[in-house]
Amino acid sequence: MKILRRLCYLLMALLIALCALITLCALRPDLTEAIGNLVNPDGKKTEVSSGNPVSAGAPLGGEVHSWEREPDENGIGSDGENYPENSGQGTDTPPEGGGLSYADGQGAEYAQAGEEGLVSDISPEYVTPDEADVLIPDKVSGKNGYQKIEDEGGQIEDEAADQLIDQISQGNTGDGLTFDPVYYPYYAMLDEKGKHMYRQIYANANDLFQAFAPVEDVTAPQLRTIFAAVYNDHPELFWLETAYYGKYRRNGQCVEIDLRFNRTAQNLEREKEVFQAQASGILAQANALGTGYEKERFVHDALIDRISYNLGAEMNQSAYSALVNGQTVCAGYARAFQYLLQQLGIPCYYCTGYAGESHAWNIVSLEDGYYNVDATWDDTEGGRYDYFNKTDDDYADTHIRQELAVYLPPCNGQMYRNLEQSGESLRNLEDVGMTENDIVYSLSDYYTNCGSQIVAAGNGSYEFYTVAGSEALMQEIYQAYQSDAYRQGYMETAMTATGATVCEMNLDVEELAGGRYMIVHKVNLR
Repeated sequence: MKILRRLCYLLMALLIALCALITLCALRPDLTEAIGNLVNPDGKKTEVSSGNPVSAGAPLGGEVHSWEREPDENGIGSDGENYPENSGQGTDTPPEGGGLSYADGQGAEYAQAGEEGLVSDISPEYVTPDEADVLIPDKVSGKNGYQKIEDEGGQIEDEAADQLIDQISQGNTGDGLTFDPVYYPYYAMLDEKGKHMYRQIYANANDLFQAFAPVEDVTAPQLRTIFAAVYNDHPELFWLETAYYGKYRRNGQCVEIDLRFNRTAQNLEREKEVFQAQASGILAQANALGTGYEKERFVHDALIDRISYNLGAEMNQSAYSALVNGQTVCAGYARAFQYLLQQLGIPCYYCTGYAGESHAWNIVSLEDGYYNVDATWDDTEGGRYDYFNKTDDDYADTHIRQELAVYLPPCNGQMYRNLEQSGESLRNLEDVGMTENDIVYSLSDYYTNCGSQIVAAGNGSYEFYTVAGSEALMQEIYQAYQSDAYRQGYMETAMTATGATVCEMNLDVEELAGGRYMIVHKVNLR
């Protein structure tokens, strides 16, 4: 009996010690990691990070190629299969079942709505710049004019709310409607309740059904989030105003939504014909072009040529003000650009935020990723492409996404960045410390040049440089990295010669004067 009692005491002591250890680990994550290292001393952690491109754009900039070769019995190594795929996200045509990856956002109203379950669980990607670092150039200062979504409604008594419920219908619930997330990203941000409300608001706006009861129980912050998603996704609803009127019980439940329409709703079918006639003239010419980039640039230029910035323009938050009236503010430029590219099969999103004041611009999906475009700020003397096809890093000191736009994909595309630079602004060979002997004129010469430089430098972290002699060769090199042909072209041989088993390489490209391209290879060979 005494032995049994002692055994019980021992078990109780062990249990108490275990509970204390669990509590301590919860309070001290570093201790948990240390214990894990003791249990599994051979555990390994591998990180692959992308470098930030610093040079002017052309294909390849900022791409990271990282792979490992497992040593064979001779220690030389053979091609492994653990290769990360290239990360191009955008396409000129929507992929089958395509979706997007969004960023975690900021903004009080939208954060609150997200906490209440409307915004889906989405991983953060967009990095929000510090507003204190924003510095607006004089020539674009004041060229803003975006109006935020506004709920002009308020609380009503419960008795009046009960009467409304008995009297008002839900109108068109939008059941059966579908929205491709490739073209309608704000819809994809919502949970199922939010999507249900989105479809109802869209359908009733399309039918000019002005006042209706919501199909879901929603609060004021939730309704504002949903309405903003509809408005941001659909520039074709040019008659829909940015303000609406919501009626709410004392407990916050919405019982009625009243949409606001501009004057075009009075004769909408005729106004749609006028709107489409203006759009069709641009679309017909753009459709005759070959690539998505060429179509995008044509639309960008056509809008700048026909629109004048006017803060007092009628219906200036709509695509109608830009395409039909020819006078608008940033919202009109951006929504017209969005509408036209959507019609051309190029995903284009309405992006809102801060640029000295409330501002709107676009995010465009092209072959290798996403780009920022601000047609409003490009409509300045001598600055036609200053804000065309730029990365988030390029925009960090002038544009900050806010509200739902922080959930849009980050812009890191490089292939079409800075292609419109003037020849006078491009550096030449001497400026970058290169000579004619550093130029290669064929893909095989490029492979030979890269391989010899790696073998000469050996293992370690360093940079080496090559100059492609033409745009056509630059495209060949780009395709070689997209298809991984560069591995057999030079990398396997170079790694064998140096005895390396792991290679990480980041490529930046700068366009030089004379149609040449300097490629900066940032290598970590080990």
